[in-house]
Amino acid sequence: MQIEKSTYNFLKDLQKNNTRDWFADNKPLYTKALKNAKDVFADINQKLQEHDEIEKSKMMRIYRDVRFSKDKTPYKAHFANSYSRLGKELRGGYFLRIRPGESFLAGGFWEPNKEDLFRIRKEIEMDASEIRGILEDKNYIKHFGGKFESFGELKTAPRGFDAAHPDVDLLRKKGFIAVKNFSDKEVLAVDFTDKVNEGFKALRPFFNLFSDILTTNLNGESII
Repeated sequence: MQIEKSTYNFLKDLQKNNTRDWFADNKPLYTKALKNAKDVFADINQKLQEHDEIEKSKMMRIYRDVRFSKDKTPYKAHFANSYSRLGKELRGGYFLRIRPGESFLAGGFWEPNKEDLFRIRKEIEMDASEIRGILEDKNYIKHFGGKFESFGELKTAPRGFDAAHPDVDLLRKKGFIAVKNFSDKEVLAVDFTDKVNEGFKALRPFFNLFSDILTTNLNGESII
């Protein structure tokens, strides 16, 4: 299963003609592209199930909520899907977006609730060596550049934490996300879903460590 060129062409045209009239006139092309994207996301879900436990696969709607946005274009010029892991013990989630020129996969903890974020920060404060070990792992570097994206950071250490802490760069983060970008050529290749699955597999040490952190207290005792 692969992304078809016609699906990419539809998304490119939508980027240039993001209006309700154009979309209505090209509804058959959208229907075809939507089916192709659904099939690809389902194929990836099947691959994920071979090495992880996925509770829910959800494709994002193409329709934008413009009520509180300055950008009033009615449609997202991309297809995207999230994959939620099963159970309280398996933390972290997978995400994939298909957009000409801006396709990527991601995984991790986008906007952790305040309790989870505090627990992660306390772990970092106490001993960040295992988290640093994830970032320094060769496979993680290969896929994700050896860093966490957070899409929002504090200017200094969070309240109650030492601004001079040696791992203050991690303490300042509001989220912990791994991101891997794909070129258009890679997305349209026959082996794209295999490459996505490979990238998702590379997240597992990250997920395993953070799952352990978020299901135990600072003494390592289970809280679930």
